[in-house]
Amino acid sequence: MALPGAATGHALGIDLGGSKTEAVVLDAAGAECWRQRITTPAQGYDAVLAALAGLVGAARQALGGAPLSIGLGAPGSLTRAGLVKNANLQCLNGRPLPTDLQQALGQPLRLANDANCLALSEATDGAGAGAAVVFAAILGTGCGAGIAVHGRVLTGPNRLAGEWGHNPMPWAPDDEPRLACACGQRGCVETLLSGPGLAAEHRRRHGGPLDALQIAEAAAAGDAGCHDTLRRWQQQLARALALVINLLDPDVIVLGGGLSHIAGLYAQVPALWPRWVVGAADEPLRTRLLPALHGDASGVRGAAWLGRQGELDR
Repeated sequence: MALPGAATGHALGIDLGGSKTEAVVLDAAGAECWRQRITTPAQGYDAVLAALAGLVGAARQALGGAPLSIGLGAPGSLTRAGLVKNANLQCLNGRPLPTDLQQALGQPLRLANDANCLALSEATDGAGAGAAVVFAAILGTGCGAGIAVHGRVLTGPNRLAGEWGHNPMPWAPDDEPRLACACGQRGCVETLLSGPGLAAEHRRRHGGPLDALQIAEAAAAGDAGCHDTLRRWQQQLARALALVINLLDPDVIVLGGGLSHIAGLYAQVPALWPRWVVGAADEPLRTRLLPALHGDASGVRGAAWLGRQGELDR
């Protein structure tokens, strides 16, 4: 059965990453029809463009030339002029990727960043399906977020909606460090909630070369220092998400990325956040905190749904 508002035909999504690029074709009901993964070329912009065009060609061939809508999840964001900025895949910055790719493919496409694709995927047929407002955060090397309202990505006039990781960590105690962030500010959410941020906080307080997931594993095994680090991190996450609830009041908060797999997270953080949510003492909060239903595949699925919405809008 087709999803609400879905067109007939197939939706191709491509998730362009710094090391790998994945493509998937979904039918109108969200069933996967084809998938392919390649290593992202390291030879520069033209090589990346050719690789993306090659994936589209392979998908078209696999479906016997049937029509495909196309959506692309890519690092960074777009300027008003359609140029990529803030991409960790450096060769994309300053280049008109959507325009160049559309010319190469001979058809329109839509582009969004990975967090927006996560939000759209989970709002369409994932953990937030049917919810009016879905806030989706990626907890990994950085902290990105996307917002879907009634099944559509919210971007805003400045394309800044969802830049959660580059806001100050709220309600910070005196002993919490205000670290320099890549955005140029200090004390941002990303500096503490990202995987590198969690590992750095552990080194400051307890020493040792453990990464974020090793800290979580050691905490589960009874290591007191790692347990303390993880407890602090969960409180920081609860504070940062409480601010989201106060501002946006989402029905569902979905977490993706490597740190979203930490055991106990989905019970402990909602138990903590009422301390900072306005009016939470008066009645129970209805916001749900859930892991991404589609896991690591959510980004590429969201790209597919993004392209499908573009087809419906034309």
